[in-house]
Amino acid sequence: MRRLEKFQTVLEQLPGPVYRGTVTACSGQTLRVRGLERKLSAGDRCDILAQDGRRIASEVIGFDGASSLLMPFEAAEGIALGARVETQGTGASVKPHPGWIGRVVNGLGEPVDGKGPLPQGEIARRLRGVPPSPYSRRRLGQKLETGVRALNVFAPLCRGQRIGVFSGSGVGKSTLLSMLARGGGADVAVIGLIGERGREVQEFLQETLGAEGLKRAVMVVSTSDESPHMRRQATYLTLTVAEAFRDQGLQVVCLVDSITRFAMAQREIGLTAGEPPASKGYPPSVFSEMARLLERAGPGTERQGDITGIFTVLAEGDDHNDPIADAARSILDGHIVLERAIAERGRFPAIDILKSVSRALPACHTPEEEAICREARRYLAAFEEMRELIQLGAYKAGADPFVDRAIELEPALEAFLAQKADCRASLEESFAELGKLLGHAGAAGLPEEEAAAELVPPHEPALTHELPPELLADLRAMEEDGGIVIEEPIMKEACP
Repeated sequence: MRRLEKFQTVLEQLPGPVYRGTVTACSGQTLRVRGLERKLSAGDRCDILAQDGRRIASEVIGFDGASSLLMPFEAAEGIALGARVETQGTGASVKPHPGWIGRVVNGLGEPVDGKGPLPQGEIARRLRGVPPSPYSRRRLGQKLETGVRALNVFAPLCRGQRIGVFSGSGVGKSTLLSMLARGGGADVAVIGLIGERGREVQEFLQETLGAEGLKRAVMVVSTSDESPHMRRQATYLTLTVAEAFRDQGLQVVCLVDSITRFAMAQREIGLTAGEPPASKGYPPSVFSEMARLLERAGPGTERQGDITGIFTVLAEGDDHNDPIADAARSILDGHIVLERAIAERGRFPAIDILKSVSRALPACHTPEEEAICREARRYLAAFEEMRELIQLGAYKAGADPFVDRAIELEPALEAFLAQKADCRASLEESFAELGKLLGHAGAAGLPEEEAAAELVPPHEPALTHELPPELLADLRAMEEDGGIVIEEPIMKEACP
């Protein structure tokens, strides 16, 4: 059966007749072409002959009466009225090859790293692939070694899972992405940098990912100055390359930074093609294309590997409830939320544990691991709930023993969640360290008192302060109004 499929694919790739048309109008990045109305379908690839002899690749994005609407993958400079358009009436396709590992390509599958031509595989793959049937897909596999302590414990990643990294700009999502790319558990990583700043490409390659990380990765790059069509194409290519390795039985980690820029590119294309704007100016095609794209990642069938998808979502204005973030959250199998307030405190990665969710839980944890995870989350939640009162000095020690314990553990928990970008932690190390921190004798072989004394900094002052007179007066006034009750005495600062 495989030989027959391969033979059919080869037959489909044989060159067919070339059809020709002409450019009749140009408006922005949209070209109107006549003469090909019965030969083209949406998504077909065409070549436009510019006045300087260049062949500019373009794609059919729609139709208007007898005219075909084309959008080029680069600037429209040099395309004149009456320019010749040629097509074979076929969609965009690429031929991924294992020799692409360690290379950097653009959205058209062309090398941009100066290392020579790319080897080509035997089978051409359409860029808009179809995900496996949901009835033939496997379930999520075993846990992956992410290398990040916070994720290993609180938001674990399993083979075939799709998870989103939600973050505002400049909060560290690209750095976290590089830590995940260098993590173990996958045979190859396919990384798509979509709409990135041009200067950041080399920075990501040389510093963030590094030479060791690139040795088992394929990078697809489309910078912010390229056309929306090229940015969208680069996203499709990233998933297509990942699917090629998956079909060879490999475990693939597919990282896309960011899915928001893909949605913005699709918005530009949709509005240009005449779609009506909907939520925040996004036309309906944006959400349907997002669902089709994200569903391509996930578990494979019995004869395939898996694609573990990690997609960053850029929260505009730190709004984690914008339409793109909402749509991505509803499709993905979990979300990791990076908070600017945590980054401003100097803790990286700035993961908000209480807002981050992995839908692989609790099934992927053992009962002992789940107990440690739940207990630590309860302490974090208790401290966060009382954070303002603690910082004001209005919390009275002894009022709630559980909150007292949360206050005692907070410095050690923050130290556990912080991690340098070049540091890796295994699953076993992560749970052993957190179990020791919480005083689980089974995790560290220590009684609770010794474990707590060993991990809580000995010179950490208690989180109690003498209240300034003006604040004390305000609190007294609130007490008289019935808002709060102050118990005497007001706590004094505790010295080590």
